[in-house]
Amino acid sequence: MPTKLITSTQNAFIRQLAQLKDKSRERKKTGTFIIEGVREISLALKGGYEFETILIYSELFSLEQLNNLTNQQLNIIEISKEIYQKLAYRGTTEGIIAIAKSKKNYLTDLTFKNENPLILIAEAPEKPGNIGAILRTADAANVDAVIIANPKTDLYNPNIIRSSVGCLFTNNIATGTTTEIIKFLKGENINIYCAALEVSVGYHTLNYTKPTAIVVGTEATGLSSEWLENATQNIIIPMQGEIDSMNVSVAAGILIFEAKRQRDFL
Repeated sequence: MPTKLITSTQNAFIRQLAQLKDKSRERKKTGTFIIEGVREISLALKGGYEFETILIYSELFSLEQLNNLTNQQLNIIEISKEIYQKLAYRGTTEGIIAIAKSKKNYLTDLTFKNENPLILIAEAPEKPGNIGAILRTADAANVDAVIIANPKTDLYNPNIIRSSVGCLFTNNIATGTTTEIIKFLKGENINIYCAALEVSVGYHTLNYTKPTAIVVGTEATGLSSEWLENATQNIIIPMQGEIDSMNVSVAAGILIFEAKRQRDFL
């Protein structure tokens, strides 16, 4: 694979990439984002993402390793240590950074391989770490889709990529407004089970073996009234301590794996 070399941190292209790393606005404007690390890049390739450029710091990552990673014809740039440190998000990584094209993640493009889908929905999650953890839970349970309602953070935030350890790229994922998602679920005849304190039954008492969407909200405000008004049933995780909520990714894991238990063993 032919390469070129950039050594100056003041190079216009490198300065643009620094903006791409740090600014959601720049990611949305260009329709591109940065991926860092071998595992994450491998999963993005598996997930069908299109790459524009690969940057390698040759003291950490060689062209031979890149050839082993992918046989695609890519635009490859070798960069200096200073540039790598400027663009790298993690303190320890493998010397490879990719510039990839974002996917649209439209709700209307969402399809299911399973005729009896299990979907995890999170409304308005703000913390990238929580979103990443939700995506890891979804990957572990092999759910049919993850939907983010009213997203507060763009999906290609480096913190989401890092905290999801690349699961962002292999999950079947879409975004939309709460209204759009509810209309979509009802059109597909998917039961809606909302984690909420009000008018709820224990999550373990219901049957999740039919087409199911499990919906979780933020710890601070929970789900919006629109979800609760359109739920097939509100569900609750019984709490035995002094507080009445838990981390959203933990709650999602408990609920999703109960549905998986029923589907796998009943």
